[in-house]
Amino acid sequence: MKNLWLLPFFILPLFALQTSDKLFECTEIFKERKNELLVELERIDEQKQALSALKVATEDLLNKKKTKLKTLEEKVDKKLKKIDEKEQSIQKLVLKNEKILKALKELKMDRVAQTFAKMKPASSANILSNMKTQDAVKILQALQPKVVGKILAKMDPQKASKITEFLSR
Repeated sequence: MKNLWLLPFFILPLFALQTSDKLFECTEIFKERKNELLVELERIDEQKQALSALKVATEDLLNKKKTKLKTLEEKVDKKLKKIDEKEQSIQKLVLKNEKILKALKELKMDRVAQTFAKMKPASSANILSNMKTQDAVKILQALQPKVVGKILAKMDPQKASKITEFLSR
């Protein structure tokens, strides 16, 4: 029995030795895993830095494009403003030209009317009868009513009635 009592003293160190070997193996595994994780962290850090650099480069490019776009928009706005100014200028010129044209037409019509006023009513009636009704009306509108009456009296009654109808409008 004495030997039995010694048995635990011999077996226990064997278990302890076996346990320490397992602990040593676990420690080795943890060290290897730790090294793998460190390598992975370095790779992640490199990717993070690359991503950060890409982000900065992208933002710089975007800012440059925004600046260029703003410059182009300003140029377009200036050109549109110039176009609007020219358009307004042209519209003013068109109105001015229309007024001048109207004045010239009135002056021309007055001269034609003066010519017809100086003619004998029979000759005026003969010429106006051969003209388009609207043109004859324009000429007659420029004449004095007394002269118009004399000319219409010398015209063909049908043509005179058409002209009178237009004059009354």
